[in-house]
Amino acid sequence: MRINVEDTVFCLVDVQERLYPHVTNKDEIEKNLITLVKGLKVHDVPFIVNEQYKKGIGETIPSLRELVDDYPHFEKTTFSCCKNETTMDAIKAANKKVVIVAGIETHVCVLQTCIDLLEAGLQPVLVTDCVTSRKQRDTDVAIQRLIQAGVIPTTYESLLFELTVNAKNPVFKEISSLVK
Repeated sequence: MRINVEDTVFCLVDVQERLYPHVTNKDEIEKNLITLVKGLKVHDVPFIVNEQYKKGIGETIPSLRELVDDYPHFEKTTFSCCKNETTMDAIKAANKKVVIVAGIETHVCVLQTCIDLLEAGLQPVLVTDCVTSRKQRDTDVAIQRLIQAGVIPTTYESLLFELTVNAKNPVFKEISSLVK
């Protein structure tokens, strides 16, 4: 299945201050997430930002917060973003069939969100180099399980170029410079 920009919405899952320092590969994942977010903004993909129990886990990390402040934010206590009624209403209101998913932790909130998106008849696309957990094994097993369930795996660079489609696209140079 080709991922088309007009069919997509982005769901950022729980990349928050008090949990982020404890995840694996955090520096690489943060860099990748920033590139992904900037690239999706270039493509004008709508965003839905989720934050798990902000009182306990804090806000979205500062480097991402400054990029996503203007988008709708949803606080939740459920692990799946889809089990939070206002988040699911926003996903449905976006009227898109593909939901790009990135964030933490892969084996808990990201996994449950993707499974619930599938059950809701939507196609989740997991940006595998933009997800992580405290333990690498949890991330690896969760990605395997999600692929077996029908989630489409990709990387941020592959996704951004797939959304760009053509080197003659007016955003190509900007996307190209982001991924260098």
